[in-house]
Amino acid sequence: MDKENTWAQLPKCTCSHCQQNPNSPIAGQHRSINRLVALADERSRRLLVGFLAQQHGRGGISLMSRITGLDRNTIARGWRELQSEQPLAHDRIRRRGGGRKRVEITVPGS
Repeated sequence: MDKENTWAQLPKCTCSHCQQNPNSPIAGQHRSINRLVALADERSRRLLVGFLAQQHGRGGISLMSRITGLDRNTIARGWRELQSEQPLAHDRIRRRGGGRKRVEITVPGS
């Protein structure tokens, strides 16, 4: 399992229901969503959370953002990809180490 996908790094749901009732069935569902999201790669994570936001309807993007900790723009992109009539590309998953380098690496002393 990748270092980034460990159970210890699961995001904590910040919705008011989970904050007030951490042992409730709804909080359990939110923990299950976060477990699935943690196991998915970047693209699958975006599509999965976009799908869940669609299922929730109005306010779904905000809710999924609070539950998973993903950015609203990422979730909206997943939603758009699912609604697109173009087939989903299979080779567009970023390789490990891809993307922008951390500030600490590019600007020493920051």
